[in-house]
Amino acid sequence: MQEPGQSDPFAAARHSMVVHQLRNRGIYDERVLRAMDMVPRHEFVPAHLQRDAYDDNPLPIGEGQTVSQPYIVAYMLEVLEIAAGNRVLEIGTGTGYQAALLGHLAREVYTMERVPALFEAAQANVERFGYSNVTVINGDGTRGLPEHAPYDRIIVAAAAPDIPAPLFEQLAEGGRMVIPVGPPDIQELLLVRKQDGSAVTKKLEGCRFVPLVGETGFPPQ
Repeated sequence: MQEPGQSDPFAAARHSMVVHQLRNRGIYDERVLRAMDMVPRHEFVPAHLQRDAYDDNPLPIGEGQTVSQPYIVAYMLEVLEIAAGNRVLEIGTGTGYQAALLGHLAREVYTMERVPALFEAAQANVERFGYSNVTVINGDGTRGLPEHAPYDRIIVAAAAPDIPAPLFEQLAEGGRMVIPVGPPDIQELLLVRKQDGSAVTKKLEGCRFVPLVGETGFPPQ
C-alpha cells in the first residue's frame, strides 16, 4: 500500500475519472469534485484491483461487499449538499473510501460498518490517511448512532427495504438523507428531507446496492 506523501502513480487516472466520469456527466459541486480528485480510491480496494479503481464500476472489497462506482458516490454526495460545518452519519463504511471523501466535506463524520473485517480495514485506512474528523463504529447501521445525533446529513451505502425509522429519527430538522430503498435485486435512490418532523421524499434514479442487513433492514443470509 502506498503511504501518504509518496508519489501517486494513479493521479492522472483519478483526474481523468473526475473530468470524464463525473464533471462531463453532470456533477457540478466543486467541493465534491475536489474531494474525488484527492482521495486515492485505489488504496481502498484489493491490491489486484487497483488498476481498475478509476473505472466507473463498483468493485468487490471482500465479505460479499463492494465499493460503489465513482459516479454514484459523487452523485449521492452532491445531492446531500454537505456544508463544511455539518455532522454526517454514514451507514455502510466498507473499507472507508466514502468516509474519506466525507472527511473532506464535513466537520464531523461517524460511519458504521457491521462486518468486523471491513470495520478493521476502514479504521486502519482512516488512521493511516489522517482523517481525525472521521470515527468508525462496528455495529448495526440500521439502528444508527443515537449518542451523537442529530445528524445534518445521513448517507446510506446499502439497500434497505424501507427507510429505517431510527435513522430518520436521528436526522436533524431540515436535514437530508440519501438512501437506496427497495428489494434486494434493484432499488430506487431516495432523497429524504425532514420538514416539521415529517419525511419529504424524492425519487432520484434506479440503482443497485448490496442489502442493508440489520434489525430494521434485511435479515442475514
